[in-house]
Amino acid sequence: MPEPIPCFADSRRLTGHNRYFAGSGAVLEALGPTACYAAAHERWRAAVSALCCALGWAGAKPIVRLHASGTLLACSALIDTLFTATEVNEWAWEQASGLFSPGLDGHSAAPFDQLHPLGNDFPFVVATFKARAAAEKNHALVALRTAARAHQVAFFADDDRASIGAGAGSQTWPLAALPEIENIDWPAVRDIPVALVTGSNGKTTTVRLLAALLAASDTKVQYHVGYASTEGVVIGRERTGEGDFSGPAGARLVLRDARVEAAVLETARGGILRRGLAVEKADVAVVTNVSADHFGEYGIDNLDDLADVKLVVAHALGKCGTLVLNADDPVLLPRASAQVCTVALFAFDDVHPALVAHRKAGGTTCGLVDEQLYLSHQGSRTSLGNLRDMPLTLKGAAIFNVANIAAAAIAATALGVSPAIIAAELKRFGSSRHDNPGRLDRWALADITVLIDYAHNPGGLMMLMAGVATIRMDQIFKTGIEGRIGLLLGQAGNRSNEAIAELARVAAVSTPDFIVIKEIVSMLRGRQLGEVPALLRDGLLAANFPPEKIHLESDEVDAACHLLRWAKAGDVVVLPVHQSAARKALAAMLDEMESAKWQARSALPV
Repeated sequence: MPEPIPCFADSRRLTGHNRYFAGSGAVLEALGPTACYAAAHERWRAAVSALCCALGWAGAKPIVRLHASGTLLACSALIDTLFTATEVNEWAWEQASGLFSPGLDGHSAAPFDQLHPLGNDFPFVVATFKARAAAEKNHALVALRTAARAHQVAFFADDDRASIGAGAGSQTWPLAALPEIENIDWPAVRDIPVALVTGSNGKTTTVRLLAALLAASDTKVQYHVGYASTEGVVIGRERTGEGDFSGPAGARLVLRDARVEAAVLETARGGILRRGLAVEKADVAVVTNVSADHFGEYGIDNLDDLADVKLVVAHALGKCGTLVLNADDPVLLPRASAQVCTVALFAFDDVHPALVAHRKAGGTTCGLVDEQLYLSHQGSRTSLGNLRDMPLTLKGAAIFNVANIAAAAIAATALGVSPAIIAAELKRFGSSRHDNPGRLDRWALADITVLIDYAHNPGGLMMLMAGVATIRMDQIFKTGIEGRIGLLLGQAGNRSNEAIAELARVAAVSTPDFIVIKEIVSMLRGRQLGEVPALLRDGLLAANFPPEKIHLESDEVDAACHLLRWAKAGDVVVLPVHQSAARKALAAMLDEMESAKWQARSALPV
C-alpha cells in the first residue's frame, strides 16, 4: 500500500510577535503540487475562517506567504489555544488540498490523501475542536495577561510558567497554579529597561557593549544588568548559562532573574521565525544590519525577507519605544519611515544625508566626523571620543565596530545613560579580552598576531579581513617584516551551496597566503562529513585561489593549530572559530603561549 502523501510540514505555534502579525498564532509549510495554487490558498482561507468563526475565535487573520520553495500559511490565535490552532490550521489545509480538483487553474494534479482523522464532516469537526480548545483553555492565564496590561507591566509565558513584570520587579507562577488577580501584590510588580538587539552581524558585540554602558550608568543597575546572547546568559558578572541563548528561552531566563535591573537581549532570526518574540514590550530595539545569510530557511529568500523578520522587534516598541537603525544599510533605511515608534539612525559618516535630515527633524543620530564619534540627541551634539581611543576598533583597524559602537551609544542614550558615561566606557570597553570574548580577540605573541572572531557569514568575513589587512600593514610599517596572512575557513551545514560558495569567494578575494578549511562536526545540520569542506574548496578554486595554498583538517582546533605551526615571524593568523568549546581551548592555549613568549615555529603547548 503506498505511503500517504503529506501536504504540510513544520506546523508550529507562534507564541509571540512574529513575521506575519503582532501577537500569537500558528504557521505551517504547505507541501506538494497544490502548495502554489491560488485556488487552494483561497479554500484554505475559507476553511480557516469558517472554523475559527464557528469556534468563536473572532479576528482570525489567515495569511499566505509564497517563497522560492513553497508556501507558508499562518493564522492568528489566542495564547491559550495555540495547540488547537495548529491543528485547525492543518485540518484547513488538508481540506483545501484534498478537495483539489484536477484541471483547476489550468493545472492537473492528483488530490492529496486525506490525512486528518477528523475528516470533513464540518459539524463534527467543530464539536471536536471546541472540546479540544475548551480543554486547552486557561482562563487564569488570559486573566493574568489582561491584568498585566491594565497595570502596564510586562507579561510573558512559556509551556510551564507565566510571569508579570520583569527582572527585580517580576513574579512567576506555574501555569497550573496561577494566582487570583486580587491576591497579587501589584505594588511590588514593575518593569525594568529592556533592549532587544538583532541583525546579521555585530549582535553579540552590541549586546555586550550596551550591557556595559547600562552597568556603568548609576549605582542602582551597576553589576545588575542581565544579558542573553549567542554566547550565553550573564547576570552582572556571573555567567549563568552556556551556549546559544539568543532565542526566547534566553530572554525569559534574564527577565525572570530577580537580580536584574536592566536587560539586553540578543534576538536572533531563528527564534523569531520559529516561535516569535519572547517579549510583548521593550523600550529600545537595535537592528545592526542585514546581510545574505540563512537564505532558504523558514521561507527567507532574500534581504527584504530578512529585514522584515529582523524588524519584528518593532512590534514590541509600540509608539513609545525607540528603534535604532543602520542608515548605511540600503534595505533597512527605506523601512524607517514606516515605523510608528521613535526611530534613531546611525551611520559611519555623520554627514550621511539620512542623518542630516533626521537631525533637522529633531531625531537622534550617531556617526563619525574626522575620526570623532558624535551623538546628536534632543538638540545637543556631543563628541563621544576618537575612534582610535576606543579599544573595540583596535586603534581604527576594526573600523566595522564603529557601527556597533554607534548603535549601542544611541540605545544607551534612549535608556537614559548620559553622554559622559558613554564616552568614558567607550574608552575602556574592549581593553580586556574578557569584555568581548570570541569577537576580535587579539593575541600579540612574540612575533606573530593571532585573532579569534566569530565571522560566520560572507559579510562578517569581509569586514574581518578588511580589518586584518590594516593590522598587517601596521605591522609591516612597525617591524619592516613582510608578514603573511593565514585564514581558518569553515561553515555550518545549514547554509545553501550558494552561500557556502560565496563565503569561499570572499575568503579568496581577501588574498590570504594560506587557508585551512575545517570540518565543524557539531554543525553538520543534515550534511555528510566532508561535504561542506568540499564545497568551500570548490568555491576557492572557482575564485582562482591556488590549490597548493589550501589545506583541510577534520577538527576545528586541529585546523587552528595547523595554521599556528605554519606561521612565521610577522604573520597574522586569523581564526574564525564557531564552536564555544573550541574557542575556549584555543584561548587557553594562546594565553599560555603569550605568557611563555612563544615564538613562531616553536612547538605548541601540549
